[in-house]
Amino acid sequence: MNSPQHIHLLGICGTGMAALAGILKEQGFKVTGSDENVYPPMSTFLEALGIKVLNGYQARNLEPLPDLVVVGNVIRRENPEAQAVLARNLPRLSLPEALNRFLVGARQSLVVAGTHGKSTTTALIAWLLQALGRDPGFMVGGIARNFNSNYRTGRGDYVVLEGDEYDTAFFDKRPKFVHFRPSLAVLTSIEYDHADIYPDLERVIQAFQGFAEQVGAGGGRLLAWGDAALVRQVCGQAGVNLAFYGVHENNTWRAGEIEPAAGGMNFTVYRQRQKWGRFFTPLLGLHNVWNSLAGVAALAELGEEPEPIQGALAGFLGVKRRLEAAGEYRGVLVLEDFAHHPTAVAVTLEAVRQGYPGRRLVAVFEPRTNTSRRRVFQEPYAQAFKDADLIIVREPPDLWKVEPEEQFSSRRLVEDLRGQGKEAFYFPDTDLILQSLVAKLRPGDVALIMSNGGFDNLVPRLTAALGAEK
Repeated sequence: MNSPQHIHLLGICGTGMAALAGILKEQGFKVTGSDENVYPPMSTFLEALGIKVLNGYQARNLEPLPDLVVVGNVIRRENPEAQAVLARNLPRLSLPEALNRFLVGARQSLVVAGTHGKSTTTALIAWLLQALGRDPGFMVGGIARNFNSNYRTGRGDYVVLEGDEYDTAFFDKRPKFVHFRPSLAVLTSIEYDHADIYPDLERVIQAFQGFAEQVGAGGGRLLAWGDAALVRQVCGQAGVNLAFYGVHENNTWRAGEIEPAAGGMNFTVYRQRQKWGRFFTPLLGLHNVWNSLAGVAALAELGEEPEPIQGALAGFLGVKRRLEAAGEYRGVLVLEDFAHHPTAVAVTLEAVRQGYPGRRLVAVFEPRTNTSRRRVFQEPYAQAFKDADLIIVREPPDLWKVEPEEQFSSRRLVEDLRGQGKEAFYFPDTDLILQSLVAKLRPGDVALIMSNGGFDNLVPRLTAALGAEK
């Protein structure tokens, strides 16, 4: 493929695609793109970069003809613009292929994969490298608060990438992470998810086994969460240079003496059963101790010593919408989180309960992912809210996209929670949820809003309704 001048992105308003657009723009390419229902924040982000975004997909968006087209995984083969790309036989790449070519290049990549914790761990490793003077590039599936961005080009030897198990593009149904060749990789967890892509857990296992095998085939080293038997099983069959991390004694890297602290968690890191250092993470919850341990171990694998990592870790600000505080209004602390998988909901609530003991915990949940709209997690969700005092659940948006016999029921979830003695309520839309919250919240409460989408701007609407008495 010749060196392109003009690169066009289909699905440019996706988080990863918008990041790629910024990377390409920084490198001097002419960048255009198309999407549908173009609106802030991505529309304003791209506008600020001087990138023209065409609203709607049509063949004429390819005039003048670009030298290269990057196709996002939201684009289906029947998309009229995709059809025009195929008909004209235009050079094309998927997002991960483009990241390899234009961001990684001759540098070494560090890839973080797993069902949970990818974004936080990716952002953390990028921050640690930056704080220790290594000037990394990175791309993460959320806004890293230390950088106020989800990407950075960098000039150092390493690029940190979030390795997604979702499919690559309409012309390549393999997981995105199979395109990366990491010298060092992290595998945080393996659970069933993405029911629209994977029919069962066995297919998910096969995908992650392929990732581990690919790391090994490229001569890379893999850090994997060793407290999970399934992760050990998958990695053990992959023939990869391997080290485990976790809380159990049989891990190469172990966290011990874990204690909640003001604004975060303290923990001791052991390497091969030898004390390596005492660390503080300004993030709540045991799950963030595991994320932090993975980051510490990754930097140690690159030759860093404990003391510099200690200071850098204490300065990590996390990822937007991962237990992010919107503020305290009339004595009510409003938090926002991306949690949507039952395991993520459970550990997030546990972290908030631990971080704010003695306060009533109000959990507000929107099941909006392709998986959470399906009944596959109906029972697990009923067990995920044990740490909440009051639970409010929205009707899943776009439920019509799921076959009736496969649909998740928010009403049934509320009934199951009430059967456990929980105070729980169902609402068909966000307007009614807002009304209920304003009526029910009282000083001292912690309101945790959980959704992997915008939740109809519930957080800013709630804080406005409560009034800015910080």
